[in-house]
Amino acid sequence: MPSTLAVLLVLGLGLSQRSSTQKQMLSKPAIWVRPSFMIPKGRPATIGCRGAGGAMEYQLHFEGGLSALERPKSRPVMNWVKFPIPAMTSHTAGQYRCSYRSGELWSELSDPLELVVTGLYDTPTLSVEPRSEVTSGENVTFRCQLATATSTFFLLKGGQSSRPQLRYGNLWAEFHLGPVTPAHRGTYRCFGSYNNHAWSFPSKPVKLLVKGDAGDTTFAPTEHTSSDYWDSYELTTGTQSQKDHFLWNHTVQNLIRLGLAVLVLVALMGLLLEDWLHRRKSGKRAHWVSRRRCGRRLRAQRALET
Repeated sequence: MPSTLAVLLVLGLGLSQRSSTQKQMLSKPAIWVRPSFMIPKGRPATIGCRGAGGAMEYQLHFEGGLSALERPKSRPVMNWVKFPIPAMTSHTAGQYRCSYRSGELWSELSDPLELVVTGLYDTPTLSVEPRSEVTSGENVTFRCQLATATSTFFLLKGGQSSRPQLRYGNLWAEFHLGPVTPAHRGTYRCFGSYNNHAWSFPSKPVKLLVKGDAGDTTFAPTEHTSSDYWDSYELTTGTQSQKDHFLWNHTVQNLIRLGLAVLVLVALMGLLLEDWLHRRKSGKRAHWVSRRRCGRRLRAQRALET
């Protein structure tokens, strides 16, 4: 019996240590920004960071250094915090990451979030060659020109999935597209920049119309782009599937820990019950033996008296 109890206790200790090790594996947080990763100079923005349930504190890192600390307003209901930027400037544009603390442990840093401030230089001019209405299969060239000498140009197409294209040049740069397909249709703008996080004002929009099949003589309509699109575009570095997977892993880990704790508790209760039954059985046997001995003594005394 003692050896069995010792084995179960060692097993429970091992499972507890394994659970403690799992707790140290905190998932990477997700980071995002609203209303856009491109923010006009002087306009506000908000950075969000989401960690695991039960996160006690969040850190925001800017360009490799600690920038701000924040705690959830109502734990454990909320597992994310907001870091406001009152007014965007060239000093607040750059790369951001975040992390969170659960107990005494800190998570690894999130994926990087690049914030850009716009409206720092002149307004560039964007043109398209050979024309803005082309047939599928043709080649198209966008030309972005800025009066003030710069080093970098960016071209962006309207749409949540678009990412800026980069070209280098002093006063102008060309962006070659083609052979184009209907997927290239849309509204384009360009920016000039002296670094990756400080951009000029946006150019006026240029719409590219692409005709589809050879038998189609009409030009397909462009996607709708609102006038304040560049102020409402949202870029997130953690996709919804990543967030769901992150939350699922945390839930599974908690269930595993709870299950292991229940198994250890049931095993200990079983041992205690078995030990109690054994003691009770041994006590009854000892009482029965004692009564038999007393009976023998009484019969022996009566025999001597007679």
